[in-house]
Amino acid sequence: MFQTDPHPIRKSLLPTMYDLPSEDPEEPGLPDMFHVFQPRLLDGTFHPPNHSKDWVFTATDVNLYYDVDHKLWHKRPDWFAVLGVPRNYGEKGLRFSYVVWDEKVSPFIVVELLSPGTEDEDLGIKLRDAEQPPGKWEVYERILKVPYYAIFDRYNCQFQMFELKNGRYVEARFTDNRFWIEELGLGLGVWEGSYDKSEEQLWLRWYDSTGNWVLISDEVAKAEKQRADAEKRRADAEKQRADAEKQRADAERQEKERERQRADAERQEKEMLIARLRSLGIDY
Repeated sequence: MFQTDPHPIRKSLLPTMYDLPSEDPEEPGLPDMFHVFQPRLLDGTFHPPNHSKDWVFTATDVNLYYDVDHKLWHKRPDWFAVLGVPRNYGEKGLRFSYVVWDEKVSPFIVVELLSPGTEDEDLGIKLRDAEQPPGKWEVYERILKVPYYAIFDRYNCQFQMFELKNGRYVEARFTDNRFWIEELGLGLGVWEGSYDKSEEQLWLRWYDSTGNWVLISDEVAKAEKQRADAEKRRADAEKQRADAEKQRADAERQEKERERQRADAERQEKEMLIARLRSLGIDY
């Protein structure tokens, strides 16, 4: 038997998710649902046309080991992509981590989603102790030399892209919150919409050379269904036109047949009349 809360007023006194967020400045990097959904959207729309999907590796919250002299040092990007390595780790299947000195290829692009506790490190502002591992900015820029480093601050709706030029990151200037990457044949931009039934908000998303957002699988299926429905409507309309044309042709044929029958009847009647007149001795 369903039982209602006998003290509904207490609900207004209890903290909500806004009071108890996943992200805590005292515990850097704790993810919320945005950190789950956003990388999925990046993965689902990352289809570089000039690269085989079997030779593109993307990862979310996977340990990235970068220093052979300090084998346990690692970073965990919110999302990154590597070009020119197998999608799977040889015949052993899925990777447990990404080890640069083993793979021999550094990431091509890294995306970090700003969090209250990791913002300074993501932006290269935080100074580190000499005894501590380097921060993300230093690792991506100076050690791995990642060509593109994207940062998205959903709290301030700010998208930044940094390009590696002469060994240092330079912030790119762009308009409409879109940045084209020629080597990929794709661009990264800010899209406003609903992803996976969420409420509409701003997301990072890949777009193609025509400026259209790359579709995710659900959108592809929906577009395919819409195309199939449109094709069926076109075929139905064509069939209706063909049926109408056939009916018109049949009607014309029937009308011609009636005209022929009327002409035959008139001819027969005339012949009978002439025959009767002749039988009466009247020359017609």
